[in-house]
Amino acid sequence: MESHARVAPARPSILLVGALAAAAVAAIPLAALFAEPREPAFTVIESGRGFATLQQAVGAIGEGTGSIAIAPGTYRECAVQEAGTVTYLAVQPGSVIFDSTTCEGKAALVLRGRSARISGLTFRGMAVPDHNGAGVRLERGDLIVAQSWFVDSQQGILTGSDPAGTIVIDKSTFSGLGNCEDSAGCAHSVYVGDYGKLRVTRTRFERGTGGHYLKSRARMVEVAANSFDDSAGRGTNYMIDLPEGSGGQITNNWFVQGRDKENYSTFIAVAAEDHTHSADGLAIAGNDARFAPDVRRTSAFVADWSGDKLAIGSNVLGTGLKPFKRR
Repeated sequence: MESHARVAPARPSILLVGALAAAAVAAIPLAALFAEPREPAFTVIESGRGFATLQQAVGAIGEGTGSIAIAPGTYRECAVQEAGTVTYLAVQPGSVIFDSTTCEGKAALVLRGRSARISGLTFRGMAVPDHNGAGVRLERGDLIVAQSWFVDSQQGILTGSDPAGTIVIDKSTFSGLGNCEDSAGCAHSVYVGDYGKLRVTRTRFERGTGGHYLKSRARMVEVAANSFDDSAGRGTNYMIDLPEGSGGQITNNWFVQGRDKENYSTFIAVAAEDHTHSADGLAIAGNDARFAPDVRRTSAFVADWSGDKLAIGSNVLGTGLKPFKRR
């Protein structure tokens, strides 16, 4: 019988294996070789879980209490908060932009949970068919907004009514907001429904594009240490409108009324629509108000329709401004 020697299968040489590996590495972009692992855009701080969308992160908090850390970037997405207490927090203030995307045809954030807190976020380019597109639509619950920006939208913040609720806005900017394009009424930089209390401090309102800068039906207001710069406004109305009356204070603010006004008759209006809340003791003092340098007209600093006893103290008023007018 003829014998046959067993032939071992051929093995690729070490040189060939090395060449193939080198070619594979060379095909990977250099940046990818040294890139850091990508962090999730939205992280619930308490659990450490990351999520691809803001809505997923909000849903994970549910009826509980939680904070969502948002990585720097521009996001074309929105979220609806149905329950719980949620904090929306930019990892780096000013580095997070929610751009031109709304939920339910309302806002980038639609809030109807227990409460919400917003810090370090920018809302830009919000527009919807009814001309009320907002960065934030608050339907119920408490709200705190700090160091945030609302820019070039139909509206900055729009709320429903919650007589037991409180809204706080601090150290924020409202720019390029408002319109009177809808036949049902105007949109404003900030519009607050029948809330228990509104507090606005260290905040800038500027370059309005229609409506009022701050319109509030809250029972009590504290509007202090803000600037209302209407010098570049277009088709704007009042700086502050309390259409159903309010108690509280408007103190230590700075006001400049510009030329292009739909209504320049007053800077601050009290109970121009109804008299639901008493304005007795509403303190208006320590403010500085004037017209822009190229504007020559007369106006009232405060106009009151309530007939209540307002506590109007000392204010620095420019030429052409009357301190008070009963209407």
